[in-house]
Amino acid sequence: MSHSFALGPAALTALPWGAVHWPDQRLLCVSDLHFGKSERLARRGGALLPPYETRATLLKLETDLEATGAQVVVCLGDSFDDLAAAEGMDEADRLWLIRLMAGRDWVWIEGNHDAGPTDLGGTHLAELARGGLVFRHIGGGPGVEISGHYHPKVRLAGKGWRAFLHDETRLILPAYGTFTGGLWAEDAALQALMGPKARAIVTLPDRCLAIPMPRPAAPRA
Repeated sequence: MSHSFALGPAALTALPWGAVHWPDQRLLCVSDLHFGKSERLARRGGALLPPYETRATLLKLETDLEATGAQVVVCLGDSFDDLAAAEGMDEADRLWLIRLMAGRDWVWIEGNHDAGPTDLGGTHLAELARGGLVFRHIGGGPGVEISGHYHPKVRLAGKGWRAFLHDETRLILPAYGTFTGGLWAEDAALQALMGPKARAIVTLPDRCLAIPMPRPAAPRA
């Protein structure tokens, strides 16, 4: 179901729900959880979404933590849809998240939607350097990096799927949260970030599938 690959000095494993596991560091990394998205949209008069996305995301996270045995968790920013969503988190969901954090080294990376839920504990950083990799929200900085922000997705068999993108020095994670949108891999922003040999790891329902990163079609003569 998973897909193993190398990024700089690290041997990593992409998981089907969009997390990446670094076994040597006992580390699980996720990005763009966007807890509270349905509440934020309703509060601001936007589209109404089923109000269970936070619990669905927590269930995925708990499952991946149990499967990997990770003791270090890095959340790459935009963990909450905005600061009000962090403050207004349902108490049962809040307790569930606190239970997942208990006994683990939990790092909240600052995103563009939020600076991390400061009242939940954990470590709060703009970026994290660990084991020869740099973890940050938006890619494009120095070093061998893991980032999020763009919610990459690809077209395969007529459908859109969330996907990791990686080349020799960069890995971009898909959004882990439920009801999050995405940016097509052919978008200019992603094309500019990723090298010519970049690959996409597509998160299909039953497995991860590695393919060449889709590129824009060449213009017709």
